[in-house]
This record gives sequence, C-alpha cells and structure tokens, in this order.
Amino acid sequence: MQSLIGTGVALVTPFNKDFSVDVEGLKRIVNFQVDNGIDYLVILGTTAENATLSVEEKEIVIKTVVAANNRRLPLVLGVGGNDTQKIIRELQSRDFAEFVAILSVSPYYNKPTQEGIYQHYKAISQASPLPIILYNVPGRTSSNVLPSTVIRLANDFKNIVAIKEAAGDIVQAMNLIKNKPKDFLVISGDDMITLPMVLAGGSGVISVIAEGFPKEFSEMIHLGLNRKVDDAYKIHYQLATAIDMIFEQGNPAGIKEVFKHLGIVENTVRLPLVSVNEDLSNRLKIFIKTLYSA
Repeated sequence: MQSLIGTGVALVTPFNKDFSVDVEGLKRIVNFQVDNGIDYLVILGTTAENATLSVEEKEIVIKTVVAANNRRLPLVLGVGGNDTQKIIRELQSRDFAEFVAILSVSPYYNKPTQEGIYQHYKAISQASPLPIILYNVPGRTSSNVLPSTVIRLANDFKNIVAIKEAAGDIVQAMNLIKNKPKDFLVISGDDMITLPMVLAGGSGVISVIAEGFPKEFSEMIHLGLNRKVDDAYKIHYQLATAIDMIFEQGNPAGIKEVFKHLGIVENTVRLPLVSVNEDLSNRLKIFIKTLYSA
C-alpha cells in the first residue's frame, strides 16, 4: 500500500451560511491539497462532520471530491460506525471503483471489549472489497484498540493493512511499530506527535493541520521519512502552535477558521459544533500572517 505512505488529509465538509454543502468550496479545498503536495485524500472521516451529514449529502461530498480530484491523488473513504451490520451492508452495496482503501473507525458509544472490537473488524474484513485502515481514536470512541488487538487483526486478515493511530500515546504507537507485521502501516492520527511517530518507523499521517498548511506539513513528513531530522523538526516547531490552536475549540471548527483566513471557504460548522471565538480567530489570523511573511 505505497499510496498510503506520506501525508493524507481528512477533508472537511465546507458549508454555506445556510448550512448547505458548499460544493464549489469543496472543489477549491481538493485543488488546494493537490497543488501543495498532499499524497492522498480521506473522504467522510471525523473532520468531515460525518455525523451531521444526511445520506444524500454524503453522496454529494463523495461525487464532488471524486470529480474534483479527477484521479490525481489516491482516495480513501470513511466507512465505519458502531453498527457492524450497517457497515457490512454499505460495503456490499457501494461502488468503490474510485477508492484505494476504506478507513473504519472503532465502534463508539457501545464500548465493546477487545474481543468485540476484533470480531467487528473481522466481519468488516470478510465483507470489504478494499484494503482496510483501522482507526483508533479513544478520545471520541471511549475505547482504546490495544496494540495486541491490532497485531492480532493484522496477522489474521491480509486486507487489514494499516491503522490510523490517534490515541495520542507515543509509547503505544512505538509498541505497534515494534510488533507489527512487516508490511503493516502505522499512520499517525495525532498531528502533534506525527513526526516522532514517523521517525520511530511510522508511515506518515492522516492529518487535520495539513489540510490548512499542506505544503509545509507534507514537506515535514517527507523529510522525516527520509531521515532528515533537523530539517523536519524545524517545520514541526513552526507549525506546533497552530496545531494546538486548531484543536483548542474543537475539530473542525479550528481548521475551518484557517480556511476562512486563507480565503478558501467559510468557517460554518453545524450544531452541536460552533465556530471558534473571536480571540482564537485573531490568533490564527496572526499565525498565518506571520508564517507567510517570514
């Protein structure tokens, strides 16, 4: 899965002020990623506000990104949830011709045991026509997919090829990297510790911050993969303040504010999310101005 090495971005769903999907804005975002060195795009992940999109809106998002991308970059589709049978039905009915893999989040709210998580992904593996990226994000799911469970899944099912590891725990990430099968990819889902994970043997990132600063963040990842440590860390520390800021008042409110200041799309989010306050907006504006005037 060479196409999953490097910098992927979890695309936002831009909205107009009336909360409808901003199709033209989404096209601009896709082109912004393609033009600035991103390696692949992830559609309908957490950052897309997937939970508040209707079935019809999800199809609009998929069709818009596929058309705008025009096969320039590999595409990954988010297909996950806490109803295993519902996921299986989607896997059996959807046309995946434009995609290289699916990203499937560990079940949330249900709080399954490790055996429940294993059986959930086993069922998905048996139904999926595409390679699968596991997605561990305990801060949202309230359950941690332990390294032992990940390694078990990676060894048992050939189409489970990677994990987006977003526990924010560098020790857990290092345990995964140390014990994984040779070709299994450990992909960071936490922007702040992405570079240390890459230098420890990780394969890259599915990022939020990279969507707003694609050229800089993708350069950092490529430098890290090529073991150019000092140059990579120089970029990391340039962006570290912004990484903290975009998550300070929730995702994707922070990254949408970045897009507003870059003049790409509006900063509209759907309830129960709200836009960032004026203080954070001003700090992000100052950061962007300083970064690009340096």
